[in-house]
Amino acid sequence: MTCTPPILDTTGIHLYDQVDELRAAGPAVQVRLPGDLVAWSVSRGDVVKHLLTHPDVSKDARRSWPDYRPFAIAWLTAWVDVVSMFTADDADHKRLKDLVGRAFTARRIEAMRPAIEDIVAALLDDLASAPPEQPVDLRERFAYRVPTQVICNLFGVPAEQRPTMLGVIDSVLDTSLTAEQATIVQRDMYAAMHRLIATKRAEPGDDMTSLLLVAQEADGDRLSMDEMVSTLILMIGAGSETTVSLIDRAIIAMLTHPGQLATVMATPDRWSDVVEESLRRHAPIMHLPLRYATADIDLGDGVIIGKGGLILIAFGAHGRDPDVNPDPGRFDIDRRDRQHLAFGHGIHFCLGAPLARLEAGVALPALFQRFPYMRPAADLSTLPPAPSFIGSDVRSLPIVLGPAG
Repeated sequence: MTCTPPILDTTGIHLYDQVDELRAAGPAVQVRLPGDLVAWSVSRGDVVKHLLTHPDVSKDARRSWPDYRPFAIAWLTAWVDVVSMFTADDADHKRLKDLVGRAFTARRIEAMRPAIEDIVAALLDDLASAPPEQPVDLRERFAYRVPTQVICNLFGVPAEQRPTMLGVIDSVLDTSLTAEQATIVQRDMYAAMHRLIATKRAEPGDDMTSLLLVAQEADGDRLSMDEMVSTLILMIGAGSETTVSLIDRAIIAMLTHPGQLATVMATPDRWSDVVEESLRRHAPIMHLPLRYATADIDLGDGVIIGKGGLILIAFGAHGRDPDVNPDPGRFDIDRRDRQHLAFGHGIHFCLGAPLARLEAGVALPALFQRFPYMRPAADLSTLPPAPSFIGSDVRSLPIVLGPAG
């Protein structure tokens, strides 16, 4: 008798429990996704790393998914239908990554530090204007605004376009949407990117969108319009949502581990350990759609991913695997030999990782220094999660700031 694959929880409520169950069930386990898709969920740390560098695993649906139909499943559009370095292999991946890399160098990112510090300072001033004993949603007022302002500034998104742009990017991670709702998001996402491109063609500036438009014509490395739009979806989405989650989770960890907070307040260099431990325990991306087997892949234990099979890598499960990090449920900035794949592994390692680390490294110490008497306004262990099996953020972060320092 054939067992029906379990449905992957779309609400975020059972995200971590389900990953633990899938890990225990085998090196890869079939699950059902929205749109009636069946994919192999991979949540064991060693198998995750193995498949992320496997020669028979592709990111290109057009070439490697036999049943692929462009734009047929709306919730997958930002993950599968786009044509960017995120969904490319080999030479196409290198070409597209090199084009983005020209405008995303380490020097350019480090040069953003003063601007990030200014954004953080202005947001903290705004928070300080609130009554000190009145609860505030620190996610909405701070954790969300830091990376979204940074990424919109970096790409030159005009102020009047930002609410729509960020609204559709937020919705991309919501796996609880109906098919009709996802179709609306699909439409609005492309419309927002085309509007930005039209604006920058008419009025170019010193921003990454304008630089990509220049790169479209330079050195024969022409970008198609699909590639241009897809690259913007990737960079603006990945450059904002993941860092919001990182900042949220680090704040929660510090407020629930006062001894470790005291350590980093006394030794500011230790904030990097807070960032890395937060990335390990609550990687911003749990399951990342999709990869494809280009040949049969034998994982042992009687599990074979057949050619053409869909693969759903659980990046966030790697750092929570007890065989990778002992006692993974414990938050510990002193953890030795810490391992995580929050930014990926192999050729698709996240290009924006240095920016995310920089933003969190600026925002967190500034927040706790400005408001040393912060305390939770609700039980932080039971905050409602964002409705997603892709992301791992919370919906809100209610905090009483107390008097400023």
